[in-house]
Amino acid sequence: MRKFGLIGYPLTHSFSEKYFSEKFEKEEIADCNYSLFPLENIQDVRFLFEVEKDLHGLNVTIPFKETVIEYLDDLDETAQKIGAVNCIKIDEIQKVGYNTDYSAFRDSLKPLLKQQHKKALILGTGGASKAVNYALQELNVQPVFVSRNKSENNFTYTELNGDIISEFPVIINCTPTGMYPDTNVAPEIPYHLLSKNNLLFDLIYNPEKSLFLQQGEKQGCSIKNGLEMLQLQAEYAWKIWNTDQE
Repeated sequence: MRKFGLIGYPLTHSFSEKYFSEKFEKEEIADCNYSLFPLENIQDVRFLFEVEKDLHGLNVTIPFKETVIEYLDDLDETAQKIGAVNCIKIDEIQKVGYNTDYSAFRDSLKPLLKQQHKKALILGTGGASKAVNYALQELNVQPVFVSRNKSENNFTYTELNGDIISEFPVIINCTPTGMYPDTNVAPEIPYHLLSKNNLLFDLIYNPEKSLFLQQGEKQGCSIKNGLEMLQLQAEYAWKIWNTDQE
């Protein structure tokens, strides 16, 4: 039995487990199992590697996309540049980290980009935001981070005004703000200044339309949630895990 799974904490509502279980059944993929491994501390991943001898691959979610790196033997070139991992390939020799968030986000966002979408605001500074930043640069969209704390390379939420919203029409939420069950909150941006020129992308997929996206839709913005991105990153991960079998 080839085992795959997801590490993170908490894992109460996992997209990956349902997705892969249905994939195995629908595509009649035998001898494969996908499990959840909620780890309160990333150090526990060492024990997981020792105990689960049939483990061939892992997805990585919040809050371990950066801290898991020190427990791996190697990173592929893209994951190394991004500085975050959401996919691990495991064999008898080594554990290698990859980043499929970046390519999944890129492929999900690209069809929505219009002529005015030359600059983007990235809300949040965690592991997912690093992948988004890398993808935006590949798409020739200039990114700037938005954080609560000021640095020379970012805006703070309180600095956002009409000029910035106009100059940076693409806004990507990479924070968990608004994710189920806390669906009545949204990132603190000036929604009343948004217009039809803005494109809002939320990495959250549950709820289907977060308060962030609802507020943008009211202002005429183009909107998209993170469901397709999740589906794409899962398929990219599956391809990585099965490269040797092809």
